[in-house]
Amino acid sequence: MSDSSGPTPPAERILSLDVLRGFALLGILVINVQLFSMPELTLLNPTIYGDLTGANYWAWLLSHVLFEGKFITLFTFLFGAGVVLFTRGDKAGRSARSLYARRSAWLVVFGLGHAYLLWYGDILFSYGVCAFVVVALRDRSVRSLLVLGALLYAVPSAIEILSGLSSGAVAIGDSWRPAASVVRAEIETYRGGWLAQMDHRVPSSFQRQTAGLLGYTAWRVSGAMLFGMALFKSGVLTNDRDPRFYTRLIAVGGAVGIGTVVAGVAYIQAADWSAGAALFWRQFNYWGALPLAAAYVGVIARYCRWRPSGIETRVLSAVGRTAFSNYLLQTLLATSVFYGHGLGLFGSVSRVEALGVAAAIWAVQLPLSVLWLRYFRYGPMEWLWRVAPNGCAGRRGVSGMGVHGSDPRRGRERTTDPTSGVGRYV
Repeated sequence: MSDSSGPTPPAERILSLDVLRGFALLGILVINVQLFSMPELTLLNPTIYGDLTGANYWAWLLSHVLFEGKFITLFTFLFGAGVVLFTRGDKAGRSARSLYARRSAWLVVFGLGHAYLLWYGDILFSYGVCAFVVVALRDRSVRSLLVLGALLYAVPSAIEILSGLSSGAVAIGDSWRPAASVVRAEIETYRGGWLAQMDHRVPSSFQRQTAGLLGYTAWRVSGAMLFGMALFKSGVLTNDRDPRFYTRLIAVGGAVGIGTVVAGVAYIQAADWSAGAALFWRQFNYWGALPLAAAYVGVIARYCRWRPSGIETRVLSAVGRTAFSNYLLQTLLATSVFYGHGLGLFGSVSRVEALGVAAAIWAVQLPLSVLWLRYFRYGPMEWLWRVAPNGCAGRRGVSGMGVHGSDPRRGRERTTDPTSGVGRYV
């Protein structure tokens, strides 16, 4: 196969991975739209702002049970799979690892720009940082990856439980029930112009990338990445297991995941949404997200076998192949609707209406992704993420991983991807 860091031709791609990635990206927006449209702390405690009765309660409940934590976990699984795919393409491994390190560094840069210039809820920075760690574990066995992943994933949970046992309501502080003035100030900030939004976006982003990263995000993300590496190596993500395996995965993962999260909702409502119960309540969804995300893997795997050429499969695959670009497009569209430099609807829409905005963004992204791939091999951010790590050397190739086919236009694509490709799209 020719040397290239260009994209994998469609015939060589792994369909289930592309479809899973598109499915995960769309699902992530269901939760992110709440942060785009409402004060940040409403995701922690939905009772602090907005109507939580009738249709709005059901909108929150379904989002919490079926989406919150599940789709970002699934997306992180796929990033972990991409680590294995990317670094296995070079015999010596050195050029692949070197290029991967540069790509991870650039992902950190993109994440910083996304967080500080557009939206504090960025995940790219955390992915880039964690990638430097998990890549060193890529050659571990499936069993080892699962054990290490579980240990890392358990750290934030252990911290929160210990905090809850030792400090109770004090541990969660003012974040559970912030003063009305704090909520009002955030609403006024995001109804203002882009520069005024910095008053909240900068400190929130900094907190997430420092204390939040060290105390929570890095452990969860790294653990989920290792799970994804194990699921890829074992053939689960690539749809190589027996159909009955995926049926069992759907049944068991769905029952355990949904049951756990629903039990958490019952627990916090029985405690009347008290701060003392808050940290323990978070554990239900934290751990329920894993089996339910696995169940979604089973659903997509079965669907890809049932309708490998169906329009739904092709559309989700297109979204997945342009996931990086679509992730940032979601931010651009949502902030244009809710923030003051756009329509300024922040803090003025219900939960049902926010979901309507998410559906409208899907309606843009789905056909746009298909249309884009008719003319280009990959998305604009995917292209930039390939070119940037190579710098000027990209035109002549670097250590057998050259970018001779870096022109995104389909007609100019001349080489194939020695790394099987799909990992380049996570």
